[in-house]
Amino acid sequence: MVAPLRPLSRDEVAARLTDSLFAPGSHFPDTAEVHDWLAGLSRRTWMKTRRAGLDELTGWVREPDTGFLRHHTGRFFSVEAVSVERDDAVVASWRQPIINQPEIGILGILVKEIDGVLHCLVQAKQEPGNPGGGLQLSPTVQATRSNYTGVHKGRSIPYLRYFREPAGHRVLVDIRQSEQGAWFYRKRNRNMVVEVDEPVPLADGFCWLTLRQLAELLTVPDLVNMDTRTVLACLPGGGRYWTNSVASRSGDDFRAALARSADPSAPSVHTTDEVLSWITEARTRTDLRVHRTPLRGLPGWREKDGVISHHSDRFFSVVGVHVEAEGREVGAWSQPMIEPVGTGVIAFVVKEIGGVLHVLTHARTEPGYADVVELAPTVQCTPENYELLPDAARPRFLDEVLRSTRVRFDTVLSEEGGRFLTAQNRYLIVETDTDVAVDDPHYRWLTLSQYDELLRHSFYVNIQARSLLLCLRSLAVV
Repeated sequence: MVAPLRPLSRDEVAARLTDSLFAPGSHFPDTAEVHDWLAGLSRRTWMKTRRAGLDELTGWVREPDTGFLRHHTGRFFSVEAVSVERDDAVVASWRQPIINQPEIGILGILVKEIDGVLHCLVQAKQEPGNPGGGLQLSPTVQATRSNYTGVHKGRSIPYLRYFREPAGHRVLVDIRQSEQGAWFYRKRNRNMVVEVDEPVPLADGFCWLTLRQLAELLTVPDLVNMDTRTVLACLPGGGRYWTNSVASRSGDDFRAALARSADPSAPSVHTTDEVLSWITEARTRTDLRVHRTPLRGLPGWREKDGVISHHSDRFFSVVGVHVEAEGREVGAWSQPMIEPVGTGVIAFVVKEIGGVLHVLTHARTEPGYADVVELAPTVQCTPENYELLPDAARPRFLDEVLRSTRVRFDTVLSEEGGRFLTAQNRYLIVETDTDVAVDDPHYRWLTLSQYDELLRHSFYVNIQARSLLLCLRSLAVV
């Protein structure tokens, strides 16, 4: 029997993760080899996704009264509808379809020390909604409760036991986090990172990568999937060791300010207690009323040719797909999906304040959040949608982001391909000289260290901001 791993302090964990951020890989010493490996897998794995009408989906039924679309087992998820009211918003009310997935799934990454450096076990995985049907780097385990309890009667999920029975291993992350509150109704997943010290057989389609390699691969469009990004973002990502390691390698003022931003002792515009009070005030002040309403005949939406879409042909549609796949737990299935219209813009505005890099953070409300408000990127929108809305609804700072010439990160990344069909966003980190009042009710300047503390808790930082935080940390090495 392998002896249990001894607990480590958060600082010890952060130091080992920092070493991984600066280390080449052992499995693939050159990151270019990862692309060769993926190309080889692509030649022998396949997935076919074809559109189908919502009433043609095998295993899915419509509720006679509401028109809600559910799986015949009552598991997995359902497509429902909500009415939303918020008196203080420019658009004070609307109705929309929404995915209700009450099950809490597991998003888990296994880590192991190889040649003295922590490596992450990632999976090359296809999802029906991946742009172009391509492989993406996914967590070790990415599964709903229905999947990992065998409701689909498919093959078992590799490595699942490390996350369902982690006793004896070292749990580095274990926290429930939200997902897209505009498309999901109060969805949560369990984000986990578990370290093992025993031999781990390498299954086909999996590889070990360091955090440095994953940071480099984040710059490749649509390669590191959303679930991998959210789990990695929850890892301890700061502290004195991280600051000193980045500072000792920094060759410019930006990286030096980035390094100081991760130092808990560095000055910040607001204390963490003040930030927490601001979030609580925003949640208390915002009167958001969300109620389930029939999907059939939903005002402002039409159902035609088996697709539910907005009457303006903007925002998103609910579509159906039939899927056939090689190498998945189940070889064929049908399902509804959300298909967004247009490519979104998700951006952090960053600024050096007192020698410390700060992130301009938005207290954002979405109908599917479990607690009304979460911290979001400075800008999070699909610009074309605002052509139909009042000028006052146009996101603040959007034009500043799009005009910026000091762009530190700019990559199109896709969202979760298991529920969203070709959902892509342009992730940006831009430097500006913008000023925001210290008591602005909607925005605050935060440091990386403050984000690191908030990410120890559920439902403070939304999934788009978690992705961007991972991208921001990656700028220490790319």
